[in-house]
Amino acid sequence: MEEDHNFVVGQEFPDVKAFRNAIKEAAIAQHFELRIIKSDLIRYFAKCATEGCPWRIRAVKLPNAPTFTIRSLEGTHTCGKNAQIGHHQASVDWIVSFIEEKLRDNINYKPKDILQDIHKHYGIIIPYKQAWRAKERGLAAIYGSSEEGYCLLPSYCEQIKRTNPGSIAEVFTTGADNRFQRLFVSFNASIYGFLNGCLPIVSIGGIQLKSKYLGTLLSATSFDADGGLFPIAFGVIDVENDESWMWFLSEFHKALEIHAESMPQLTFISDGQKGIADAVRRKFPNSSLAFCMRHLSESIGKEFKNSRLTHLLWKVAYATTTMAFKERMGEIEDVSSEAAKWIQQYPPSHWALVHFEGTRYGHLSSNIEEFNRWILEARELPIIQVIEQIHCKLMAEFEARRLKSSSWFSVLAPSAEKRMIEAINHASMYQVLRSDEVEFEVLSAERSDIVNIGTHCCSCRDWQLYGIPCSHAVAALISCRKDVYAFAEKCFTVASYRQTYAEEIHPIPGRIEWRKTGEGIDDEIQVVRPPKFRRPPGRPEKKRICLEDLNREKHTVHCSRCNQTGHYKTTCKAEIMKSIEQF
Repeated sequence: MEEDHNFVVGQEFPDVKAFRNAIKEAAIAQHFELRIIKSDLIRYFAKCATEGCPWRIRAVKLPNAPTFTIRSLEGTHTCGKNAQIGHHQASVDWIVSFIEEKLRDNINYKPKDILQDIHKHYGIIIPYKQAWRAKERGLAAIYGSSEEGYCLLPSYCEQIKRTNPGSIAEVFTTGADNRFQRLFVSFNASIYGFLNGCLPIVSIGGIQLKSKYLGTLLSATSFDADGGLFPIAFGVIDVENDESWMWFLSEFHKALEIHAESMPQLTFISDGQKGIADAVRRKFPNSSLAFCMRHLSESIGKEFKNSRLTHLLWKVAYATTTMAFKERMGEIEDVSSEAAKWIQQYPPSHWALVHFEGTRYGHLSSNIEEFNRWILEARELPIIQVIEQIHCKLMAEFEARRLKSSSWFSVLAPSAEKRMIEAINHASMYQVLRSDEVEFEVLSAERSDIVNIGTHCCSCRDWQLYGIPCSHAVAALISCRKDVYAFAEKCFTVASYRQTYAEEIHPIPGRIEWRKTGEGIDDEIQVVRPPKFRRPPGRPEKKRICLEDLNREKHTVHCSRCNQTGHYKTTCKAEIMKSIEQF
């Protein structure tokens, strides 16, 4: 790159800043250090910092213009080009200018990648901390500072409520100095879509943010008629604890209560944290609570390092009869009696389909992980950018799904329609014996099943568990000339899917427009300061503990020197006490 950074006498630059950037760039690219003799708004004089090197440069500002021109350039470098480790001119500001374009395209441009790119382009090695600081400063320059993000929150919430009437967007502060504590947001279109079209299932979970002041994003999501992710509400809290979960579920309950004549019978799926479970029981006493099978299977895999146990646990969870459940549990017992004992700390009524008392429609896992992927890129940005990311994604998804469903001509949404067609194909091979108006016996080559079309039940239990008639039920319904689609749960219909996305999520104007449209906004709107908790030094914890550990036996340490428990050999005081006694 050396030929790109050569200077000649008479060369001109738009202003002093452009010249300084050019000389700095040349020094870094050509691996020599600058010693600046004089530098102000009208003149610049510098030489090579290496003792004995004759290179000199002098530039001045032209009269009546901001233009800078090189007046003299003396000598050539005799110092060699060996500066490989660091460079005085490679300041944080210079790194910011180098990475700014890439940072706009990729928020997750990592410090280690910055180091590699600078070494590749300039052959110098800069400290990791310098790259990290440059990234932070670059993000702040592009997206605003973390402090500004908190300050703008009240105004942003007002804009949400102004542009999307019926939405909830509230900031909660603590202390006399209005420190940020919590934020709750739920768009009117999301609440309407959930209450009028979604499955009565709510996934609850959180993900840690990585900005300067950390915090945790909490969310409540559901499933649409086609099994797709449907975010209902989300919030940001300064500290995740039992109290914050109680607050979030309380705000969620209020949001539903405002829009619903009566509270629907809900099933909550979570990772099993005690704080979530207690809050659900308190705020939604008539609901059912389920453990997320993905978290449970990951936990058993980590505990016993056996992928077969993970596979078997899923088979246990999907068992549709108590007999099948016991058989699968026996298989786990055969592989590891310790694993079978470990599972017992989690009541099957919270995770196994056959023992679960609520309605899950076959959904054993939460879809919170899918929602969290929406904001993975924005986790390092100010809080207002995180909300904007969710808002933009919601707008795009609502519009795309509305358009997609306009071309559907089936009664049920595609995934449910596929299940129904499979049931119809299997039903043609069965023999049906009618007992009375509602009860039938359905015979297949391997088994016999009792179907009751009045109570929507089949002895195979698939109809009850999934909400769509199983092949035995379909055979019984066809035999008495009933419409099989009329016996599927309403939440799986295309009509429900369209209701889910019937309301629009409207755009929020840019910050420049806020002042123009802000006549009705309170002039004395509170100024929110950042929370007290800042990101601690060092590498953050990779993963939170997801499942309840209350019943797990704690590991007891044992001393090999004195045969006592409660300490190790290295901390044993027995020998010391013995020596003291002898002394």
